[in-house]
Amino acid sequence: MASRLRDKVALITGSGAGIGRAAALRFAAEGARVVVAEVVVERGEAVAEEIAGQGGEAVFVKTEVADPASVRDAIRRVVETFGRLNILYNNAGGSRPEDGLVTEVTEETWWKTHSVDLFGTFVVCKYGIPELIRAGGGVVVNTASYMALVGNPLMAYSAAKGGVISLTRCIAAEYGHLGIRANVICPCAVLTERLSQRLQTDPRIQALPAQHLLGLAEPADIAGLALFLASDEARRITGAVIAIDSGLTAR
Repeated sequence: MASRLRDKVALITGSGAGIGRAAALRFAAEGARVVVAEVVVERGEAVAEEIAGQGGEAVFVKTEVADPASVRDAIRRVVETFGRLNILYNNAGGSRPEDGLVTEVTEETWWKTHSVDLFGTFVVCKYGIPELIRAGGGVVVNTASYMALVGNPLMAYSAAKGGVISLTRCIAAEYGHLGIRANVICPCAVLTERLSQRLQTDPRIQALPAQHLLGLAEPADIAGLALFLASDEARRITGAVIAIDSGLTAR
């Protein structure tokens, strides 16, 4: 087994499918002990079992990132199981089909979007970073979106992800002296199961492939960048906002 993350304990939110699943498998293959933090029990258990079947080590912990009590319990179980926490990868989140212009989107959609994408990231960092500090330092990898870098009509999602960028930079600046690195990934559209379904029905999504200079990303593309940021190869990188966007923000 490879060893870029040997002896590291990594918690990955939303790791029952899509990018999170790809990252969980990749981190485990590189030697990490992985905590599959997922709200859908069947998915989370399946990923943990898949990792074990490939010779890795993983546990599933049901986690609702927008519920502080759930997050606190997940962090507690991580430490009880593995003794420490070294890597936080905040992957859980996503846009909503009913998102839209600021004058049209409902307050309910706005808050539901922010509750997972921004508040959920905040909660995991709030309760996870103290364990990174106790472990002697660690890594935070957060997930924003290219939509936080350009103007677009999905305004609740864009605003939430813009908040994630600012939060990440603040963490990098204020916790660096304690050995904490924090960076944020801004993916383009990624061919997850969810996006594949929306490509069939949502005209806004259907226009995306033509806008991507290098084609739509796949979950493994994002997982590879997350792995690099979590590894010691990125030991001098913190506060960075890295777009993996198939050229969208270059136009």
